[in-house]
Amino acid sequence: MAFQDKTLVCKDCGKEFVFTAGEQEFYAEKGFENDPVRCKSCRDNRKRRNNGGYGRRQQRQMYDAVCAECGAPTQVPFKPMNGRPIYCSDCFAKQR
Repeated sequence: MAFQDKTLVCKDCGKEFVFTAGEQEFYAEKGFENDPVRCKSCRDNRKRRNNGGYGRRQQRQMYDAVCAECGAPTQVPFKPMNGRPIYCSDCFAKQR
């Protein structure tokens, strides 16, 4: 199957962008059935808005705690509640 470049219109910004034959081949190899609906710039902006980009998530709030097993200071991404043990990453791995 020979692919040819297609000109598409971005659903966010309304600008035309080219869906190249190489990109179409990649989509076909991956089993994607739909053409992209956003240009590269709008896709990148959407990724940044939604999750900070791949591997660059926004910093989460961390809470200081003391490990119930070894007593080492640690940080957790949730507010510790009284009566519930908190473990450092090493002790948590041992619990699993």
